[in-house]
Amino acid sequence: MFLQFFQLNLSIKKGKGLIMKSIGETIASLRKQKGMTQNELAEKMNVTDKAVSKWERDLSCPDINTISKLADILDVSVEELLKAKKKEDSNTKMKDLINLIFKAIALAMGIAVVVLNILNQIDIKSSIIMLGIGITCMAIYLLGNKETTN
Repeated sequence: MFLQFFQLNLSIKKGKGLIMKSIGETIASLRKQKGMTQNELAEKMNVTDKAVSKWERDLSCPDINTISKLADILDVSVEELLKAKKKEDSNTKMKDLINLIFKAIALAMGIAVVVLNILNQIDIKSSIIMLGIGITCMAIYLLGNKETTN
């Protein structure tokens, strides 16, 4: 699970072995397959090589009106070019990780209290404290998600 979370821009579709890339990675890969430099692609697209560089680094995207021309130059369909995975920003990944941690702590506290209680290895005060920590973590997780959905 953690391996999937920390993969940056690559996700492997099970069964197909297909690797999805960001739009910029797709453009760079297709350009290199064609043996073109950024400058050559820029000349064919009537843009600067700096614009192509920004596309490939996912700092900007080609104008919607030029997508068809770009697809033609790279010998792919527009659909294939646009199937690229959108690059997730690091804030989204960090928030997902924090949410996962809060849920894991809540679950771990609940399980620990049950197991320790069955084994008669925990007193009431410690049980209440651990359950309080778990409930607090779950509340933080739920309140954080409520703010993003509203």
